[in-house]
Amino acid sequence: MDHENHEKVRAEHRARNAYLYVRQSTLRQVLENTESTQRQYALQDRAAGLGWDAQQIVVIDSDLGQSGASSVDREGFQKLVTEVTMGRAGLVLGLEVSRLARNSTDWHRLIELCALTDTLILDEDGVYDPGQFNDRLVLGLKGTMSEAELHILRSRMRGGILNKVRRGEFAVSLPAGFLYDANQHVILDPDQQVQHSIRQLFAAFRRTGSVMGAVREFRDKQWKFPVRTQKGPRPGDLEWGELTRNRVNTVLRNPRYAGAYAYGQNRHRKKADGTGRRTQQRLPRDQWYKLQCNAHPGYLSWEEYEENVSHLRENAPAPKPQGRGAAREGPALLQGLAYCGLCGARMGVRYHSRGNRLVPDYVCDGNSSNRGAPPCQLIPGGSLDQAIGKALVETLTPVKLELALAVQQEIDTREEETGRLYQMQVERARYESTLAERRYKAVDPDNRLVAGTLEAEWNGKLRRVREAEQEFDRLRLVRQAVTAQTREQILRLADDFPRMWQDPKTPDRERKRMARLLIEDVTLIRSPEQVTAHIRFKGGATQTMHVPLRRRSTDPRAVATAQRLLSEHHDHASIAETLNQMGIKTASGKNFTRQTVRQIHSICPQSPNARFSETAAPVVDPGVTRGAV
Repeated sequence: MDHENHEKVRAEHRARNAYLYVRQSTLRQVLENTESTQRQYALQDRAAGLGWDAQQIVVIDSDLGQSGASSVDREGFQKLVTEVTMGRAGLVLGLEVSRLARNSTDWHRLIELCALTDTLILDEDGVYDPGQFNDRLVLGLKGTMSEAELHILRSRMRGGILNKVRRGEFAVSLPAGFLYDANQHVILDPDQQVQHSIRQLFAAFRRTGSVMGAVREFRDKQWKFPVRTQKGPRPGDLEWGELTRNRVNTVLRNPRYAGAYAYGQNRHRKKADGTGRRTQQRLPRDQWYKLQCNAHPGYLSWEEYEENVSHLRENAPAPKPQGRGAAREGPALLQGLAYCGLCGARMGVRYHSRGNRLVPDYVCDGNSSNRGAPPCQLIPGGSLDQAIGKALVETLTPVKLELALAVQQEIDTREEETGRLYQMQVERARYESTLAERRYKAVDPDNRLVAGTLEAEWNGKLRRVREAEQEFDRLRLVRQAVTAQTREQILRLADDFPRMWQDPKTPDRERKRMARLLIEDVTLIRSPEQVTAHIRFKGGATQTMHVPLRRRSTDPRAVATAQRLLSEHHDHASIAETLNQMGIKTASGKNFTRQTVRQIHSICPQSPNARFSETAAPVVDPGVTRGAV
């Protein structure tokens, strides 16, 4: 064997460097598996025995502690490939194939490069010339076996993990608010401030009805939220920071907070860009590997968790069809609630200016967005919203007193929880100050370098205590005044709910949130003279109303000209330019635009030869619900 090996090593190989690649998969292996590392470094003697000088033997060991499953983030392997490609390597040394690469792609690429540059490969068994078929076949088999070995190791580990998962005993990292006890059972974090902060998040989401509403409430009240660190020098430690939208979404969707043990909620796949990074896809609940309800204590019930997740889906913004979206700032009362009575799709909202205010239009633009056709329906929303609001006022009148009492009780509960949370912040500041005092008193006074630092830390904690106490006292006085004023307003408004609804100071967002408490959906059908609204209330009650259309007449010359130009395949912009050149104005005395021509197009009957011909909306049975036509 030695004679055969020496025959493969020629003078042109010895004229180039020999590169020894050293790798261990993890830092723990570097510290504990020292024998394997020594065997890899000992391959320098093999290179010297084959005729390479010590100055020609280059050791690449920068990948110690790096996995060989991919060449990404392996600077040492990339350097080795570069040297081979540049023709500076005569011999590549590795204890075994698995040290160089654990996947066939990287291994076969290295073999191909070595064959092209006439570079030899040496492992513990011998020397191989990738340019020879037999040696190339052996190297390929060794690479395949190395990759299979990694697959077997992972499969064994995965099987053990899944076996523990089936029993609900596999310990995974816990989110903020939970800890493992001495018996590896999940318990609530004994820190009362942590518990109260998490419960306040769920309560804020129920009150505001949106993720950003909860974020704004925490920000306005200067509350901090606990986060379990995943990286850094001390992973798993608890830190306090600002509440963010992503954090609220994560907490609301995590079944752990409902006391459930879940595994396999996400699927991870490698990206095709060759970087080795992975994408994460959340799976439907029926595809989770394990879901065990009531596995440990939680912060809410499973029913409350499902209600929160359902609310998040409903708040999904357009154009996602599964959600009606959270209540926004615009004046469209039926935003997210309106459905088209012709095709059953959810209707969107468009706004146009009328004087100094925005007026909504409800548009079913599924056809226009997908196929370039005019919308199914375009329904003016001003008078429709007024009619819906009047119906809501009449519906709420019998229960306004119960509503006022419920709101007052909610305010009392909220203020009590707020006071407890601020008190906990003061107690935490005092505790940290006490710890700083103990550390300062425990140090040798003569060691001024340490004592000075600890004294400054203690003084900083004392200042934090004073600030927390002053902030708590100030906010307590403000809350007392605000609470008394709010209670008085509620009792007064309970006697005049219509005035509250029509008060211009009431934000549009609050009107829409109140409407969503009562309305499930509204199906709209437009006829030439009126809009039929079929309202479905919470609990199953229904009401049908007919709202007359109030339209200002458009100049007949504009309608006739627009119809003629449409039949000649002109677009809306060119038609608007033509009408403006003719000196014709809109019903409101303004110049025509592409949008105003489009409105004429969607309302008026078109010539059958028109490019986007559309017939007028038919008069149908007002009792028809969405999807029935």
